[in-house]
Amino acid sequence: MWTRRDWHQFFQTMNVRWERYRPARPIAPAPDQRTEPAAGFSVGELNDAGLTVEQAEIFGLPVDIARLSSHTANVSALRVFVRQARTRR
Repeated sequence: MWTRRDWHQFFQTMNVRWERYRPARPIAPAPDQRTEPAAGFSVGELNDAGLTVEQAEIFGLPVDIARLSSHTANVSALRVFVRQARTRR
């Protein structure tokens, strides 16, 4: 049975803007000096950000094991997301 405090905490959690905590989207370089969305983060990018594949799956991050490249933009986006996810709790 939920108490008044439980309901209050639930509505506070639901009123937080969810876009701020949305998982980072990976990007990859494309021809013609552009970037395009990638299927997922590479294992190298996850290691550089201090994550394992299992932790990334818990956070809901897409992982592309076949991709070998590592991009600094993806690593920095991962670090920011992990920092926000850990301080949120």
